[in-house]
Amino acid sequence: MSLQATTSQTVGPYLHLGLSWLNTDEIAPPGMAGRRVRISGRIIDGEGALVPDAMLEIWQADHRGRFAHPEDARAGEVEPGFRGFGRVPTDAEGAFRFQTIKPGRVPGPGGGWQAPHLLVSIFARGLLKHLVSRLYFPDEPDNASDPILALVDPERRDTLIARAAGDELLEWDIVLQGPRETVFFEF
Repeated sequence: MSLQATTSQTVGPYLHLGLSWLNTDEIAPPGMAGRRVRISGRIIDGEGALVPDAMLEIWQADHRGRFAHPEDARAGEVEPGFRGFGRVPTDAEGAFRFQTIKPGRVPGPGGGWQAPHLLVSIFARGLLKHLVSRLYFPDEPDNASDPILALVDPERRDTLIARAAGDELLEWDIVLQGPRETVFFEF
């Protein structure tokens, strides 16, 4: 009896067949209130190779820190047209890119506030289950008091913080394994 994973037990290449209709490079459409940002990066495996067939799923709050979800019962409504969700595939070189707005702060554990961030899930061939991470914004003063970022070893926090790369452009590489592995969270 073999206990090796089979194709049906991994995320597999099928995410491009059945889920591509949800792909969008505009997580927050043009015209939404808030600071526009473009985010680009690459997904890199444990051997340093680029991953050409991965997908990122992005969730975020609007510029006021409200989610487009019925369970976000805080006062006020999300701006019309704001979804706060999207899926972005990597290209043949393992690169991804999308546009959005910088989200506002959201409530955190213990009644505190979390710094602006994006929730990011990574799906790829060979992963038995998706990976979950966060993208934080550079030069954000609230990063210092974010309760989730505070749980991460200070020497690894930079794997969660994007780098400024020009006017409204941020870069963030996701490293799946190795010494510069991106921090992933388990739920």
